[in-house]
Amino acid sequence: MVASPYGLRAICLDTPPVHVDHRHKTGRVRGVLSFNCNSAIGTSRDQSAAARRTAAYLEGNLWKPTLVAPGVCRLPS
Repeated sequence: MVASPYGLRAICLDTPPVHVDHRHKTGRVRGVLSFNCNSAIGTSRDQSAAARRTAAYLEGNLWKPTLVAPGVCRLPS
């Protein structure tokens, strides 16, 4: 997997992939990632919803209010 040009550095795109990533519930191997990317997935406990919230936060979308009426804003839920 490390020698293959496909599926490597799928997240950070710049750090050498040296850690085998696996699904924690099944043990099935997903690919090879850098230490930081593998740690981030492990920290989120394989929850894709947590990854989406993280991306929204980093993009600044999590706290951008939407104007729904004059003087009335709604935060994303």
